[in-house]
Amino acid sequence: MNSIDEKLQPVLNTVIHRNAGELEFHQAVREVLESLGRVISKRPEFAEDALIERICEPERQIIFRVPWIDDQGDVQINRGFRVHFNSALGPYKGGLRFHPSVNIGIIKFLGFEQIFKNALTGLPIGGGKGGSDFDPKGRSDGEIMRFCQSFMIELHRHIGEYTDVPAGDIGVGGREIGYMFGMYKRLTNRYEAAVLTGKGLSYGGSRARTEATGFGSAYFVERMLGTRATSFDGKRCVVSGSGNVAIYAMQKILAFGGVIAACSDSDGYVVDEAGIDLALVKEIKEVRRGRISEYARVKGAGCHYIKGGSIWDVPCDVAMPSATQNELTGHDAKTLIANGVIAVGEGANMPCTPDAVQIFRNSGVLFAPGKAANAGGVATSALEMQQNASRDSWSFEETEQRLATIMHNIHDACAETAKEYGAPGDYVLGANISGFVRVAEAMRALGVV
Repeated sequence: MNSIDEKLQPVLNTVIHRNAGELEFHQAVREVLESLGRVISKRPEFAEDALIERICEPERQIIFRVPWIDDQGDVQINRGFRVHFNSALGPYKGGLRFHPSVNIGIIKFLGFEQIFKNALTGLPIGGGKGGSDFDPKGRSDGEIMRFCQSFMIELHRHIGEYTDVPAGDIGVGGREIGYMFGMYKRLTNRYEAAVLTGKGLSYGGSRARTEATGFGSAYFVERMLGTRATSFDGKRCVVSGSGNVAIYAMQKILAFGGVIAACSDSDGYVVDEAGIDLALVKEIKEVRRGRISEYARVKGAGCHYIKGGSIWDVPCDVAMPSATQNELTGHDAKTLIANGVIAVGEGANMPCTPDAVQIFRNSGVLFAPGKAANAGGVATSALEMQQNASRDSWSFEETEQRLATIMHNIHDACAETAKEYGAPGDYVLGANISGFVRVAEAMRALGVV
């Protein structure tokens, strides 16, 4: 683990004291602060006026009760969250996560990451995040609709196209966004299309938004591989997860000529020596809403399913952790390196533990941190906001081209910043500093607010 500059250690101490038990949030803050010693040495004005302390403290934290009625007529109670973390660059922007693991610490870690991710896009959007401990798995459409409507009855007070623009995340896709937008429209009596992103195409959504996070991560890693005069073409890849991010990362990797050896879900993983059949994965996950174990039963010869275990035991050239936070450990990192991995791209938010990240950085493996590599989703959400504001609708090709340009620019900014600060090839440091400097300059211009 890298050390923190002595001037910044009190900031981390305060964060830990004020946010006791929120380990993921502590981890996210520590990871950024470890990069900032070089910045304050070069630009000491960023250490003034408690600027770094302010960037680590959310502007607003909202926790609320979400009562709803299940199909048996019983009242259920969940907890809802929205954290408005930083609006120096624009309205708060960040997804909603519906998953039983959600708590205020998880939301704050995600919101903190979102500040810098959004800054890296170069678009005028601040950082926020939200969600609920509601578990959509196994729930009927009616139950999900009733939950989303109840959730929005409270959330609508805190959002708006110039205030806070939520999108989807784990457990929140087009169906959930539709239910929430419908209730928002009814409550406000306004067709404020830019208040939510990830909408359906029939009511203001953007083409390529569904694919954007996965496509974007593949674009970033392809650009990163290019710095070593190579590409995805012919590479054996392992992608954890089989949700939205993983599916579309796999789709773009295949388009770049790579082969997907394995993918997973929360129960286990499947290995297909002939290469994962993405159409079958989409059928199982997007149509049947089934488990990845069905893949092996349907495909048969040449593939096998492992319940539990670690997908990172599968040898590969490129690893794309695209499921959830802290899924890839230091032990997994050592296994991947021993098996010849040359690049790792984080499709999910903070999927590698700190020791895993450090092992990759020390070993010379190309490593793309999530705040840079998975920024494609929020970038395309911002493009959706642009289209809504101008009452316009772009083609898939135009939107994807803009996405590719943004991801290439993010890669190049991270690479150039790392070189400027004396750590060429260190994308973690490059992403943290590049995002931080943009937000910090805006905060200084706006005064102590």
